[in-house]
Amino acid sequence: MAPEVFLPYLGWIIGGGFALGALGIAASFQTTRMKIKNGYPLEGMWGQSLKPGSDKETAHRVTLLTQENAELRAELGAVKDRLVNVERIVTDGGYHLGAEIDALRDSARDRALEGLKDRGKA
Repeated sequence: MAPEVFLPYLGWIIGGGFALGALGIAASFQTTRMKIKNGYPLEGMWGQSLKPGSDKETAHRVTLLTQENAELRAELGAVKDRLVNVERIVTDGGYHLGAEIDALRDSARDRALEGLKDRGKA
């Protein structure tokens, strides 16, 4: 197509470009206003923090989240250990499992008898 075809619409094209730019700037202002209103930290063009949240409440929240994270990791470790035991029980043969349960019962019974012998009741 020839450039002469676009000449009658050149004003609309330039006006649309300016309107689009103005809407982009207005959207950026609105986003920043909403971040400030809702307490989100502001960031610069390269992601650096313009308003760091270093107040005591933030430090306390970080401490609480760190403690909760440590507790959850410990609980996850315990669950993994239990899962290993369950997998071993499920995949183990029936004879070996029965023998292990009997051995555990015998050792528990022996410990109970030892406790009674120490007290002089057995």
